Amino acid sequence: MAFNIGLSGLRAATSDLNVTGNNIANAGTAGFKQSRAEFADVYAASVLGSGSNPQGSGVLLGDVSQLFNQGNINYTQNALDLAINGNGFFQTSNNGEVSYTRAGYFGTDRDGYMVNNFGYRLQGYAVDGNGNLQNGVVSDIQIRTAAQAPRATENIAQTFNLNSNNAVPTTVPFNPADPTTYNSSTSTNIYDTQGNAHQLTQYFVKTGANTWDMNVLIDGRNPASPETTLPGPPPSPNLLATSPFTANLTFSASGQLLSTASADFTVNLDGTIDLTNWVPAASDNSVPPVWSGNGANAATAGINIDFRDATQFASTFAVTAVDQDGYTTGELAGLEIDDTGVIFARYTNEQSLVQGQIVLASFANVQGLTPVGKTAWVQSFASGEPVVGTPRSGTLGALQSGALEDSNVELSDQLVNLIVAQRNYQANAKTIETESAITQTIINLR
Repeated sequence: MAFNIGLSGLRAATSDLNVTGNNIANAGTAGFKQSRAEFADVYAASVLGSGSNPQGSGVLLGDVSQLFNQGNINYTQNALDLAINGNGFFQTSNNGEVSYTRAGYFGTDRDGYMVNNFGYRLQGYAVDGNGNLQNGVVSDIQIRTAAQAPRATENIAQTFNLNSNNAVPTTVPFNPADPTTYNSSTSTNIYDTQGNAHQLTQYFVKTGANTWDMNVLIDGRNPASPETTLPGPPPSPNLLATSPFTANLTFSASGQLLSTASADFTVNLDGTIDLTNWVPAASDNSVPPVWSGNGANAATAGINIDFRDATQFASTFAVTAVDQDGYTTGELAGLEIDDTGVIFARYTNEQSLVQGQIVLASFANVQGLTPVGKTAWVQSFASGEPVVGTPRSGTLGALQSGALEDSNVELSDQLVNLIVAQRNYQANAKTIETESAITQTIINLR
């Protein structure tokens, strides 16, 4: 009997040594979760029971469980390295075979898919052609590295104040080259369909108490006149190369914009104005320059200009806010991933575009997951079905970009466990040695 008990103890101590050795071997493995050998005693059973004080029959290995406590976050400065701070697993796919991991070594393959260091594709929500997240549809995350197409300006929003103390200019007519013919000016870059930048300049001329003219030139020229005016009879005033488009602004006695009127712009019911007949032009850089259409177009619906928050107060002219939605083409400059898993691509045109959102999976019983190597687990009957969601939703943790989760192995504890396992092995070997001596004594009886 003692031989079997001692032998079971040796097996248990060997298992404990194997588990502890595996923990030590993976102390530097990102996303690794340490294991623990769990033992149970053994008692022989009989049909009529074993009495109130049965003798034990040894020990058995009850289970090797993994401890999923959080590992330290180690910053790597690699934007695609990811760490989970809290609950959850990355979901990866290897040709449809789904596995789960806490190791956040990610990069991109030759097709732009986000993959781990074994080539398994990271899963998440993709985006459609307009950059909208397809929530609820989990698929491979792909980073599009192509240049971002330009966008023609469709909307301009401005907030400015005109100085009510200004006097009506005495020098007429308006001349953009002569500052004495206007009171103040401001410029905004706008873009055509090919991503060419053009300068829209507004010149404000006080015409009377609470009334102003806003003269608009694009690239210093009439917006609707791409061609240089040739010698001969002058065309209509609005087609002269340097004659502006004009809008008449009227303010209330309290300095608020009351109304806008214009023969050059379309005035909308909501108080905004539309520039619908701009023809993008370019010069040939000669002296003097010759201007002609550059082959691009303005936005199909024109440019909507919103300055309804403009004021006329007794303070210096100032533009406090300006925003326009056009941009030129841009090359991919970098990627950023926020703590909710949203992937932003930054481009050289100062624009950003959502490329997808990483999802995490959680399980009712993480101890039931089956380890399959490569720091990964797969679902089992004991673990239950995965609950998939975005980081920081529900009980799921947050993502940390540019970082990895270290192994949660505490080396000092494991070294102590080695000593204990060694002592246990020696003690069980001593049990077998003692039983052998007793047996030899019986054999030697004469």
